[in-house]
Amino acid sequence: MVERYVLSDTVAEDKSSIEGQYSKLEINRETYLERARECAELTIPTLFPPKSFNEATEYKTPFQSIGARGVMNLASKMMLALFPPQAPFFRLSLDDLVYKQIQADPKQKTVLEQGLAKIEKAVMDNLEVSNDRVAIYEALKQLIVSGNVLLRLSETGLRVFSLGNYVIKRDPQGSVLKIIIKEAININTLPKKIASAIMEGKDEEEYKDKDLELYTCILREQNKYTLMQECHKKIILRKEYKLDNLPFIALRFNRVDGMDYGRSMCEAYLGDLKSLEGLTRSILEGSSASAKMLFMVSPSGTTRASSLSKAPNGAIIEGNSGDVSVLQANKFADFRIAFEMMNRIEQRLQYAFLLNAAVQRQAERVTATEVQLVAQELQSSLGGIYGLLTTEFQLPYINAKLAMLKQQKLLPNLPKDMVRPKIIVGLEALGRASDRMRLLQFMSDLAGTLGAETLGQYINVDDAIKKFAIANGLETQGLIKTPEEIQQQQQQQQSQQFAQSLQDPRVLTEAAKSMSNSGQQVDVEVEQQ
Repeated sequence: MVERYVLSDTVAEDKSSIEGQYSKLEINRETYLERARECAELTIPTLFPPKSFNEATEYKTPFQSIGARGVMNLASKMMLALFPPQAPFFRLSLDDLVYKQIQADPKQKTVLEQGLAKIEKAVMDNLEVSNDRVAIYEALKQLIVSGNVLLRLSETGLRVFSLGNYVIKRDPQGSVLKIIIKEAININTLPKKIASAIMEGKDEEEYKDKDLELYTCILREQNKYTLMQECHKKIILRKEYKLDNLPFIALRFNRVDGMDYGRSMCEAYLGDLKSLEGLTRSILEGSSASAKMLFMVSPSGTTRASSLSKAPNGAIIEGNSGDVSVLQANKFADFRIAFEMMNRIEQRLQYAFLLNAAVQRQAERVTATEVQLVAQELQSSLGGIYGLLTTEFQLPYINAKLAMLKQQKLLPNLPKDMVRPKIIVGLEALGRASDRMRLLQFMSDLAGTLGAETLGQYINVDDAIKKFAIANGLETQGLIKTPEEIQQQQQQQQSQQFAQSLQDPRVLTEAAKSMSNSGQQVDVEVEQQ
């Protein structure tokens, strides 16, 4: 849907304006935002800077790196499980009613399965060429640190909004009722008509190089979502979306019933992060103090401190060795308890952020089995976070992506009488590779038990080849020969063999003899008659 700009007839009051609604809702967000900044200080400070930050703001680097490593590692594993490279993370399945109707027609079933595989490939191709993966990785890091993040899907890719840029209202079941986004926009990017209406009664030169506050409100109604954009209390854009095609995805890490915002992973381990930060700082400062070494000269001795300090290595000076002593803290043994506590905390954090799990091997291409293992690890170790993100992230993302690609006419057409396909995500969707393995195992067991001749007698080779191609996500058009092409090729081979046989003298001699013998037999039969 192409965005169309409209202008409201009246100016909304402060209380009913989107800006006023945002100011009211951001009060409930402040607690979560402060906790997000606290978690960011111990992990990646740039994710949630302080309130009064600018380009010149200096961020304090944590004394420990376990927090940053844990966030990036967990985000990478979640990225691999949710959006694996070179492999579809979702499946399109036939509706149960349609499946029953075509059960008796294998050819139609194969055609529909090939059509669904084409749609899957089109979505994956679009994902690979867009910047969605980069945005998803940044969104997952913010999700781990703050527990909340908002994504917007558009033709240019995904855009990420941190918790400080939006407010949200949910119903008791967790469904989104209202989202309001606050962002900056330059007046020069708006159409002239809209810009003139916004700047009415204002000095345009004052706002020429100044950004304006743009508020975007997504409001849920009975069977749709309504989007409105407001600038200077004037509505400049209206749009409507279906419930399952909303391009805005509000994510939560830990879902809490009855709350508008989620809880983060770092918040659950904030005590360990603080303890590790304090112990690391103390050990670093104590080690620095312990490493300091001073030479002390007795004031009543004959050795002069100035002569000792100025003397080069190997020099001969006058003095008494007893007048000189070395001052050093020698407190390294006292750090043992602190080191042991640090190691325990690090082990707990490594386990929490999956730093000690080496399911994935270091290779350029990750196999489907490795992706499944990572997904199962997330599901078992993080209290079902993988299942939560499949329903609140993957499914809305695929619905919005399919709607956008369909609008752009980038999806292949299914048969007209085809009902809407089902979208399968999660661990079940990652099992397309297992379909291929089961098919291979079946063919191998059948050939090994009954023999290759029996396999060729009872197995439809054409259908088996197509199933292998579908399981591998390959396009069969132009790759696999049609029955007509196979028949034509066989006829050509027979013609070539016959032509070659005519050029062989031995074949001609045998053919003449055969014809001669058949002619004699015919004459005899005629005489007998």
